[in-house]
Amino acid sequence: MADTEMEYTYLGETGLEVSKLCLGCMNFGSGEPWMMNDAEASVEVIHEALDLGINFLDTANVYSRGESEEIVGRAIEGRNRDRLAVASKVRFPMGEGPNESGLSRKHIIDQVHASLDRLGLEYLDLYQIHRWDENVPIEETLSALDHLVEEGLVRYLGASTMAAWKFSKALYTADIEDYERFTCMQPEYNAVDRHEEANLLPLCADQGIGVIPWSPLAGGFLTGKYERDEDPEEGRAAGDDYTQERFREENWEALDAIRAVADGKDATPAQVSLAWLLHKDVVDSPIIGPRSTDHLEENVAAVSVSLTDEEMERIEAPITPRWPGIGKD
Repeated sequence: MADTEMEYTYLGETGLEVSKLCLGCMNFGSGEPWMMNDAEASVEVIHEALDLGINFLDTANVYSRGESEEIVGRAIEGRNRDRLAVASKVRFPMGEGPNESGLSRKHIIDQVHASLDRLGLEYLDLYQIHRWDENVPIEETLSALDHLVEEGLVRYLGASTMAAWKFSKALYTADIEDYERFTCMQPEYNAVDRHEEANLLPLCADQGIGVIPWSPLAGGFLTGKYERDEDPEEGRAAGDDYTQERFREENWEALDAIRAVADGKDATPAQVSLAWLLHKDVVDSPIIGPRSTDHLEENVAAVSVSLTDEEMERIEAPITPRWPGIGKD
């Protein structure tokens, strides 16, 4: 599987061609102990991803307060811009003072210019609201985003992680006000975190919205490196509750099924987990977050893993999707 050839798809109903795996860039920075904390190694991973055919990069202004965007900018300098699809996000605080967070017209416009400066780009292919903002009318947010498209600073708009009724309201408002519409959604979605099957995913399928799931390996849980009744000693789970929240019996049963399928295909649990997502019609491009070139190559090989309907059902059987999910609001 090492010689896997990258495949491409369209983002939602747009004409934007993106690789079937998106490189998530949250690890590229020094904001948290579990991040790479090595700019040169981060650039190396990005270069390897580009060489393997990944053309879709997802970052955010808040990732290490701009450091991730700066690293991505270094890595893509000199590359063929026409082939790349570069995405960033706005919403979370970039400072402690007023107007330094949220989805106001001021913050959105200020932050897109700051992101472009850090990335060394003239425009973003995809600009996403990182979460819903309860304090700002959706009309103001959409008007500001529409302005960015009209100015040529942004090509497409996206959103991330919210209740379906809020996203539906945003789509409806854009339609009736003739604002640029969101073309994709970035939800948490993987073989054990399936709450979005009871929330956003039916709406996305109905409205032709592209889906680019974050945490496709459930914070490392679906790599298979953790075991029942063992305390994690390394990786994200060692110092973060995010992965340990997945240590529930139904999730272990799903992982057991994934391991069994992987054993029968000479694949790894991570590859089968990513392949499960790639077999979902609503999913365009899962956002992978490798911290090394070895992890990256393993993830990319998932594009070549084929699953039968029976194998898909076997993986899904232990879990009944519910909204909200465990720990979700």
